[in-house]
Amino acid sequence: MLRQSVFGRLAGYEDVNDAQRLRHDPAMRWIVGGKAPKGRAASASQMGRFETNWLGRAENLVALADLSGLWIDRVANHRSGDRIVLDMDSSVSPTHGEQENSVWNGHFGCTCYHPLFVFNQYGDLERCALRPGNVHSADGWEDVLGPVVARYQASGEHIAFRGDAAFAQPSMYEYLEAEGIDYAIRLPANQILQGRIADLLKRPVGRPPHYVQRFYRSFRYKAKSWSHSRRVVAKVEWHPGELFPRVGFVITNLTVSGKNVVRFYNQRGTAEQWIKEGKGAIKWTRLSCRSFNANAVRLQLHALAYNLGNFLRTLATPDAIANWSLTSLREKLIKIGAKVVSHGRYVTFQMAEVAIPRALFASLMQRIAALRSPPIASAA
Repeated sequence: MLRQSVFGRLAGYEDVNDAQRLRHDPAMRWIVGGKAPKGRAASASQMGRFETNWLGRAENLVALADLSGLWIDRVANHRSGDRIVLDMDSSVSPTHGEQENSVWNGHFGCTCYHPLFVFNQYGDLERCALRPGNVHSADGWEDVLGPVVARYQASGEHIAFRGDAAFAQPSMYEYLEAEGIDYAIRLPANQILQGRIADLLKRPVGRPPHYVQRFYRSFRYKAKSWSHSRRVVAKVEWHPGELFPRVGFVITNLTVSGKNVVRFYNQRGTAEQWIKEGKGAIKWTRLSCRSFNANAVRLQLHALAYNLGNFLRTLATPDAIANWSLTSLREKLIKIGAKVVSHGRYVTFQMAEVAIPRALFASLMQRIAALRSPPIASAA
């Protein structure tokens, strides 16, 4: 039933009511396994009880939240890199009616939930948590980031962290420094910071060029609530046709040049793109249950479906379709029609080459097969 929940969402069937049709689908029945290939998969009522009652238990919800990390660890040996970069960001999940913990959020301008996400640099969703709509963007970050950090530290990985201005908090800096984690976090501007770069805020002498002028400055800064001073990198941009400069500050413990610090921080924008893909392809804002706990379960199921799609995209797709979005993969590769021919010992799925050529599909299947763990040799 867990397979039906996850693969159904990956195929674009995010509602429990869709199970009434999916239970008859030959591909879904083979995915579910057991007696389903010769019978039927779970019905809508069975899926509803499974997701709401069984997975909604406290111990099962905790295990479900940990499952994404376990999956990511399984594919870690297929990826290369000298460190893990974690990006944390929040998003909005609009709500309707009398949903539990559905609260008006002035920033988003709607009643909503306010989930929190942590991604790695490969686009995998390391961990997420559903929160009421009126909490601060960084509320509860320890519960989401802590297990991810502990998992990677147990394997000796070098970790780096990026976050926007919502995570510019002394408790965050102290935690990251205590854990030996490199970080770059957007720092809200104030008069003291702007005073340190006052000369850069004056328009450069001479005729304005037709290109963007960028200036960087690094300095030490200590706010009253901080235990010690920290490095701050300022970036000032003068754009053609604009009267005032664009100014940004990044607090960091990195030792590279200011330009490289800003470049590293700017790469966190990909996390926002992954959140958009989760909303568009996996529909993880489709949290329509009345109970907050039931919606928390469904967010975790959406996260698992997203990770399966991202594993497919980053580890198994040939170069010709390596840049496809999750939506394209779903519409052209997963949610497509096929003729099913059943034999005594196997089932054949005959698909048209309209969406994806035969050779490309064969290459994809070979890459997926290569990801499987080798069989365990039996004792002699």
